[in-house]
Amino acid sequence: MTVSVDQAMHVFAPALPLAVGYSGGADSTALLHACAQRWPGQVVAIHVHHGLQAAADGFAAHCRASCAALQVPLAVVHVDARPRAGQSPEEAARHHRYSALVEQARSAFAQPVASIALAQHADDQVETLLLALSRGAGVAGLAAMPAQWQRDGMDWHRPLLRVSAPDIRAWLKAHHIAWVEDPTNTDPSYTRNRIRAQLLPVLEQVFPQFRDTFARSSAHAAHAKQLQQDLAQADLQVVGVPPNIQALQQLSTERQANVLRHWLLHFHQTTPSAAQLQELLKLIAACRTRGHHIHLKVGYGFAVRKGANLGWYNP
Repeated sequence: MTVSVDQAMHVFAPALPLAVGYSGGADSTALLHACAQRWPGQVVAIHVHHGLQAAADGFAAHCRASCAALQVPLAVVHVDARPRAGQSPEEAARHHRYSALVEQARSAFAQPVASIALAQHADDQVETLLLALSRGAGVAGLAAMPAQWQRDGMDWHRPLLRVSAPDIRAWLKAHHIAWVEDPTNTDPSYTRNRIRAQLLPVLEQVFPQFRDTFARSSAHAAHAKQLQQDLAQADLQVVGVPPNIQALQQLSTERQANVLRHWLLHFHQTTPSAAQLQELLKLIAACRTRGHHIHLKVGYGFAVRKGANLGWYNP
């Protein structure tokens, strides 16, 4: 069930020092203030300047002023968030943001950071689930965002994932804390903004507990996702890295798809579309002779046959 900011922070127990991803918006502002109050001297902030809009310099200036007032060290990092071929703008921005957070957490402060906290909340989780449903996503997409995970040797946390957006803003107003509004958050050309402005109010009326029930569905999907990952890791031990085509053919079609998704994501940081994966499975099934050729667009690169194995490259 949803909780208040104070309740969420009461159970949040990260390894310290802690870095907070700080945009200057309402959600990250609440997270930064709450963390700085609870662990004075053990919290730093990282602001990622994407340079994608005219207001970006103003966001950075606001973050500098706020962190100076809080006596929280701040690193501002500029990134080139332009997408690669086959990559959406949102995916590109997310990739560059995570890379920048890791790099700054390791090197920008007096001592290396142990944990990173991000400010996504319960409404973000609902929006992510609805976006996944609209795209026909599988279990991994329906699992939405985890509250805690490990990446690049660090612990990552989303401590506000059970707090609603209205409760976060109410908490900020009660503590007389200012934040900045990103003008792109009201741009209707973004699907996520249309969900926020048009769908969430209707869900609030029809299903008042939608944040809690949707979160339970995502939790069930997350459990199934973990089982899929466990199976993929076991199958990868059998088919090898890179995958042996003949060994792949011994698996059921569903397990082939599962292990290929896992291999592409974890070894090549790319995700095939449903159509690409189905076509790749057909090519693998037909690959019965030494001269059979595989060359298929998969993710932002190409899957190819390399002798007895399946390879992938980014041109």
